[in-house]
Amino acid sequence: MRWALVKVCLAVTTMVVVAFAVPLGLVIREMAADRAWSNAERQAAAIGPTLSITTDRDQLTRAVASTQAGADGRMAVHIPAVGQDPALEVGRRRAAQADLDRTRQIASPSIADAPDGKALLQPTALGSGEIAIVEVFVPERELSNGVTTAWLVLAGVGVALIIGSVAVADRLGVRLIQPAERLAGAAHDLGEGKLTARVPEDGPTELRQAAAAFNAMADQVVRLLANERELAADLSHRLRTPLTVLRLNAASLGEGPAADQTRAAVQQLESEVDTIIRTAREAKPSTVTAGPGAGCDAAEVIRERMAFWSALAEDEGREVRVAGVERPVRVPVAKGDLTAALDALLGNVFRHTPEGAGFAVDVHSAGDAVIVLVSDAGPGIPDPEAALARGSGRGDTGSTGLGLDIVRRLAESTGGDVRIGRSVLGGTEVRLWLQLAPNAPSSGRRGHRGRVRGRRRSASTTGAPR
Repeated sequence: MRWALVKVCLAVTTMVVVAFAVPLGLVIREMAADRAWSNAERQAAAIGPTLSITTDRDQLTRAVASTQAGADGRMAVHIPAVGQDPALEVGRRRAAQADLDRTRQIASPSIADAPDGKALLQPTALGSGEIAIVEVFVPERELSNGVTTAWLVLAGVGVALIIGSVAVADRLGVRLIQPAERLAGAAHDLGEGKLTARVPEDGPTELRQAAAAFNAMADQVVRLLANERELAADLSHRLRTPLTVLRLNAASLGEGPAADQTRAAVQQLESEVDTIIRTAREAKPSTVTAGPGAGCDAAEVIRERMAFWSALAEDEGREVRVAGVERPVRVPVAKGDLTAALDALLGNVFRHTPEGAGFAVDVHSAGDAVIVLVSDAGPGIPDPEAALARGSGRGDTGSTGLGLDIVRRLAESTGGDVRIGRSVLGGTEVRLWLQLAPNAPSSGRRGHRGRVRGRRRSASTTGAPR
């Protein structure tokens, strides 16, 4: 493409140079000839006054010699015979006699061919009424004087223009081709799976726009892949809840080959789900805030999930308490997402606390936010920040580290967050903050959090149900 552009520019510039240089060269040649003929006419006119008063040879010879053309031997005067006076010629004649006679008949200037040039024939009236002819010879070199030099200059200027245009076209070609080549290379890399391929947004406006569109497309592809992997991980993690039920039921089967096979199958299934989750969570998650009008009743969701988990808790001798679900509590998240988050938190309680350890779920509405507290009487979490980091789970503990990350992403999709601390039951307390007004000032959020914590401490002190 670069060389094609150079060739096009070369062809166009050559045509422009030829279109201007050829006519200009012809004009220069015509100007040189006009200059020579004007000079010859001026030389011939200088003899006119002498011919009007005398036809004496000596005086005419001196008059002819006084001119530049006469001094160079390029002027002649032809006087016809008058009465008894014979015809007279002063100077060297180069024009044919027929040309002289024709000029005398038409009584107007004419140009006649002559050896190595042209001859200007200028008729002049004598006192006797006869027509004398003043002949001025113009050599061929004077007719083209300076034309060759001018043509060489024009040719040099044309060549310089062509070379300059080729150089400029080459630079423009590089400026155009390099961004296009980078764009093509990045598209090829992206097609081969190199998701980090991006294009510098430089070059002409159109290529900058194309590069910006490509980068936006690549970012969108990365986000879509991350969302797909995240969805696969989340869906796989949701299998952990029924797997937990199966594992607990399998533990109560007692001894025997069938029981051992069931426990082994459940363990293998959990291992496979963990592998799927670890494989799918390699991409950075991307959350999307629910649009206006979207959401669910958190109280209803908590009641449904607690009814499910209470049966397992009863089998393991766990004390369960629920508070704050007597009236509707709207939150700006989808019901399925909130269900998955609650199942992740409650599933962690059953997986990482001993049998008999109680737990509680509290719901608080704080004006511009809803806080869900999940507390347990287990051993607690030594490093809360590490637990919240995605990918913190270890295979030797049976944890993928994705459960709390699901909860965190749900909170952050509303502008809220997740905190882990020590509960009044002696174990872990996970606080899920769901922001109702994402644009609310941060100072207001801190104030609400303080009031919520104060209310919770008061309720705990007075023994109110949590």
